Amino acid sequence: MSDGGEPVYQVLAGVPSSAVVLHVPHGSRALTAAARRSILLDDDALAAELDQMTDAHTGFLAARAAAAAGRTPWVLENSYSRLVVDPERFPDEREEMRAVGMAAVYTRTAHGQRLRNEDPARDETLLAQHYRPYAAAMTDLVDARLAATGHAVIIDVHSYPSQPLPYELHGDGPRPAICLGTDSFHTPPELVSAARDAFAGFGDIELDTPFAGCYVPLKHYRQQPAVTALMVEIRRDTYLIEPGGPLTNGIHRLVTALAELVDAVSAAAPPPDARPVEPGAHR
Repeated sequence: MSDGGEPVYQVLAGVPSSAVVLHVPHGSRALTAAARRSILLDDDALAAELDQMTDAHTGFLAARAAAAAGRTPWVLENSYSRLVVDPERFPDEREEMRAVGMAAVYTRTAHGQRLRNEDPARDETLLAQHYRPYAAAMTDLVDARLAATGHAVIIDVHSYPSQPLPYELHGDGPRPAICLGTDSFHTPPELVSAARDAFAGFGDIELDTPFAGCYVPLKHYRQQPAVTALMVEIRRDTYLIEPGGPLTNGIHRLVTALAELVDAVSAAAPPPDARPVEPGAHR
């Protein structure tokens, strides 16, 4: 629990035989009372920041795709906004987004304005209440998939704006309809190929632009070759009215495509050279 409110995360159970985990870290707009008190923005500015930084409707997408898949995958979804804590950042100096005030606890907005004052004690409290329980839950879920099936496949579900935001360290590259975030150590070519096939109807698909990498718990990171992962970044104008407005018909095609990817991965044997993936996806 966090701040006396909702659990830090929600798990939608899949079937025991599924190795697939759909991970939704940035889909919520919810803040704890303590986190809201630490944020310097007024309500209107905060709403605008949440519009920019929330991967709107990705929880809906993952849940619908899970329900549509032939073998129901597991889903782990962050209950709170990334403005509380970002569970995909490295918790230490390895995180390159520290350079723009967006380590695990953000102190700057997407446009570089002050979001919070510096306060190491507050940050430690947020890490203890949010980051570590979330990481432990994801680790346990992956361990359970390994125990049940011999391997685990993490599909990280994100979206991103059609126009770059100032915080993006690599925002000058192409912004395709679908960006697949990979890691040379952790993402087997078969997983990339399955995603390309599933999302082929959306037009341009690129690797690692404008965002790179994918998430795996630190316990397994570069340690457990039976854990593989891929980040699926969906450009928001393919399924909603930007910045965070109502859904368009594109969401239905995305549900079908993501379910197809889950089915393809579920049907495939684990690749012999599969290798695990990183939590610092630089988003």
